[in-house]
Amino acid sequence: MEILSLAGGALDPESVAKRLRVADQELVRRLIDSAQAVMHPAAAFRVGYVDEKRDDGVVVDRVAFASRVLRRNLDTVGRVFPFVLTIGKAMDEIIDASGEMLEKYLLDEIANMALREARGRFEHHLRSAFALEKISCMAPGSLEDWPIEQQEPLFGLLPGVEAALGVRLTESFLMLPRKSISGIYFPSEATFFSCQLCPRERCDGRKARYDPQKAKDYGVLK
Repeated sequence: MEILSLAGGALDPESVAKRLRVADQELVRRLIDSAQAVMHPAAAFRVGYVDEKRDDGVVVDRVAFASRVLRRNLDTVGRVFPFVLTIGKAMDEIIDASGEMLEKYLLDEIANMALREARGRFEHHLRSAFALEKISCMAPGSLEDWPIEQQEPLFGLLPGVEAALGVRLTESFLMLPRKSISGIYFPSEATFFSCQLCPRERCDGRKARYDPQKAKDYGVLK
């Protein structure tokens, strides 16, 4: 398992204020400064290899995953990159400690932006370090086909991640700190988003439109 620091990114107060439709840029600047003072974005990951491809899933380094969609995405793939990424628990603490509802909302959104920015740096590292032209990702819990309970075997591929990053699973398989993500990256000819197979209409995290034909092709829509 490798630990990669993702420090170095900076959020632009003017852009953040515009995106969040907040007129008070000084407030946004102050909150960004306080957030960036405590955030420590980092990722734990490893290079994994697909041992077996089953009808309903795959086996990666002797750890089984049950997902027909993941199986299809890895049909021609031999090497994958399981990961956990976080901006650290201190951000959760300052969000929870804020007594102002507006500030609490803005801090939460700033943390989400910082998490996405750190993820972008992680993706750049994978493409550069492993000579990958295009990569895609799947995360447990993003589709009914790959439920959140599959976090347990994913974390099994990254022993020591709690000690290294401070990220742990709850009994319901959610991650703490809250501003953490996990999944499996894999090389792909065309970029895949789980959103393409999800019909839910109201979703702030949507990255691509729902594609009913692709959902049929993947077997998640009858």
